[in-house]
Amino acid sequence: MFQQDLLKGKRILVTGGGSGLGKAMATRYLELGADIYICGRRKSVLEESANEMMELHGGSVKGISCDIKVPEAIEDMVDEIWAEGPLTGLVNNAAGNFISRTEDLSPKAFNAISNIVFNGTFYTTNAIGKRWLDSKLKGSVISIITTWVHSSGPFTVPSAMSKSGLATMTKSLAAEWGNRGIRLNAIAPGPFPTKGAWDRLAPGGKGIDLMDAIPMKRTGELSELANLATFLMADGCEYLTGEIVTIDGAQWLNHAGSFYDMLKDVTDDEWDKLRSMIKSSNEADKAKRSV
Repeated sequence: MFQQDLLKGKRILVTGGGSGLGKAMATRYLELGADIYICGRRKSVLEESANEMMELHGGSVKGISCDIKVPEAIEDMVDEIWAEGPLTGLVNNAAGNFISRTEDLSPKAFNAISNIVFNGTFYTTNAIGKRWLDSKLKGSVISIITTWVHSSGPFTVPSAMSKSGLATMTKSLAAEWGNRGIRLNAIAPGPFPTKGAWDRLAPGGKGIDLMDAIPMKRTGELSELANLATFLMADGCEYLTGEIVTIDGAQWLNHAGSFYDMLKDVTDDEWDKLRSMIKSSNEADKAKRSV
């Protein structure tokens, strides 16, 4: 689909790039000649993914352990990257989410999502954007949001609220920074099954019900998302900025909120079981981060 070395000379940071959607996009960028940085909280995952990508495709991938909820950690990471040269692109992919009835959410649970998705994405975008502006450099930012910004996000309210904020950030900074050569766009994916997401969003096989709401009757392929992210990052479409591009098989046109039909009739006992599954997945992830 893309010419060889399309992204040669690009230096791109993908947050949450060690797994799932982030890893798929980082891999495609690497294949097309970019130098890649990936960040996340689990150093072992980052190193494993970086080594795997370089063994398959060559090039340069560097993993940096960074908790984007912490502004000082972001500044340290960006300083480390800039010591080797400025970035040309940023993909805001790091996120967190789980399904829950909103009345069951504690402030801690709400903040666990919003501090990553809303605060962390802004901190990262602003830290890198300020460096571009100070040095009069062009740059491109892609933020991974959701189709809920178009409709609603029942049972995922912290994520829906946070992603809606990122949609507004994308449009606002596209206007504010456009005259200085910085573009911001967003991708709103529908269901793209990855283990980390599905363990929290469709535990117990709940994701099977989603297919009925997607006109194309399938979920997305990671390669399809990576191709769209490549187009938005490549030279040749510099006039495209401030846009939210949806890739969901027309699901959001057919359905309000990805999880409403799946969860609207779940009983209290079933919610208890689902929470237990999600908790087990979270505890397994915490154990990995301590490695």
